[in-house]
Amino acid sequence: MVFSDWISEHYEEKGPAKWLAFSLECVAAAVLMALMLLTCADVIGRYFLNNAVDGTVEITELALAVVVFAEMPVITWRGGHVVVDLLDRYMNHRLVKALGLLSALLVSGAFYAVAGRMMFTAERSLRREVVTEYLQMPVGYIVQYISVMSYVCAVVMVSYGIYRILNEER
Repeated sequence: MVFSDWISEHYEEKGPAKWLAFSLECVAAAVLMALMLLTCADVIGRYFLNNAVDGTVEITELALAVVVFAEMPVITWRGGHVVVDLLDRYMNHRLVKALGLLSALLVSGAFYAVAGRMMFTAERSLRREVVTEYLQMPVGYIVQYISVMSYVCAVVMVSYGIYRILNEER
């Protein structure tokens, strides 16, 4: 089986979105694997060699940010966010669509607002040369990454999220 056929079989997205989703999931998987290996090495070093891996907590915090924000656009694109639809069957279908549209716009606006604030914070952190406490790693780059991924989520929610709401079947 050709690699592109495997991707097409396992990813429902079309065109470049399919490859973007695959790339982001590869990044998340690689970071998660590295995080697992780091944790194993830290535990083995701590309990059997009496010497823990330096900076494990900081690396774990940064790695978790990379994993979460790599998956957020993919989850947004697939409409995988938590949705509470307790009252949907009691409401008119048009009202449910209107409320879905309103929520997509509100969520997109929230992503955009968070991204703007995070970009401001990232620029300030880079300007002030803020680094992590133990490993002295620059914090601004990870905050910029969070901001960019939040911008991507805002665009995805506005474009594909609204498209899905307007074209869904009852």
